[in-house]
Parts: sequence; C-alpha cells; structure tokens
Amino acid sequence: MEEDKTVTKEIIANLIDGVLPDVDVEQLQRMGRKDSDRFWKYIEVLQERVPWHDRILLRLTDHLYIVQKRAGERIVKCDCGEELGDYRVNWKMHTLVRTRRTSSEFEEVYTPSYVAPEPKWMTIREYLCPGCVSQLGVEAVPPGYPPMFDMLPDLDAFYRDWLGAPLEDEDISWFEDRTATITAAWLRENSNA
Repeated sequence: MEEDKTVTKEIIANLIDGVLPDVDVEQLQRMGRKDSDRFWKYIEVLQERVPWHDRILLRLTDHLYIVQKRAGERIVKCDCGEELGDYRVNWKMHTLVRTRRTSSEFEEVYTPSYVAPEPKWMTIREYLCPGCVSQLGVEAVPPGYPPMFDMLPDLDAFYRDWLGAPLEDEDISWFEDRTATITAAWLRENSNA
C-alpha cells in the first residue's frame, strides 16, 4: 500500500478479516491524512456482510452491532440477525451465559492449568448468542459480580461532532444506561410469581 493511496473498501475488508499485511496495517495507523469517507466505507463493508438490512450505526464486537431499526429504535444485533434489545441496556442481559466456577472448568480454557484463576476468587462468564451460539464476550469477575457493561457510546455526539452527519432521531436520552430498568422488571415479575 502506498503512502498517498486512498483506502479502499477492499483494504478495509482485508483489515477486518485480519489478512492485511502487517506493514500495511502499520502504514494505515501512521497515515497523517485520513480519508473523510473511511468510516462510511467501513460501515458499507460491514453492511454487505450481514443478512439483514437494518442500518448499522456502530460495530461493538466481532459479532455485535448497534443498528437503527427505524427512527426511535436503536438496538444491539448479532450478525446472525438475533436482536439483543435496546443498546442502552447491557446486551449481556439477553444472551445465553456459561459460567465456569471450578478448577476443572478453568483448565478447559487455561493452558497450562497453573495460570488458571483461583475458583474462590474468580468466575469466568462466556456470553453466547441465543440465535447462532457464537461467543459474543467473556469476562473474568469475582463470584456474584454483575455483568459488566462494556460500552455505551454517545452515538449522537459521534455522528454529529466527529462525522458531521447528525442522526435524525438525535436525543439526549440515547446516552443513558437503562440496564437497571430491565433488572427491575425481572424483579417485579419474580415477586408476582
């Protein structure tokens, strides 16, 4: 890749796939001038790879995206199409969870086993998509620790201030953690049962 070369969708796709040569990755990182449309090309590449048509606003992980279903509805969606609810609610609340708690369970993922955590002090949670069972995330936390909310981006500020393309449903309430609303609803449901 030449220094002054425009970053194409093919280069972005190769970067996403991990097949772009290291020297080209380094050159991309060093480029002083960024193409003004690079983010939009990135989104186009991502959009072309999913089987659904909801507008991708931001990629969260290898399999998860914040999408706009329609004005006033922004959700987290897996690349398989499984919807994991309002993006302001921790997506982990809508997944399958495998929790490793014992030394033998830790040894399945830690090699050599002597580097595994102490079960009294640590659990490992693996979050899986209920649709395709892809692993969406992993966290190592003390037993009983609540699921960590990895990222709540201020999409309105990002699109308005960084991209110069405000979202049509911009509202201050989009940048608000609403995870407690779902856990409170679960508590009410269980107390009425």
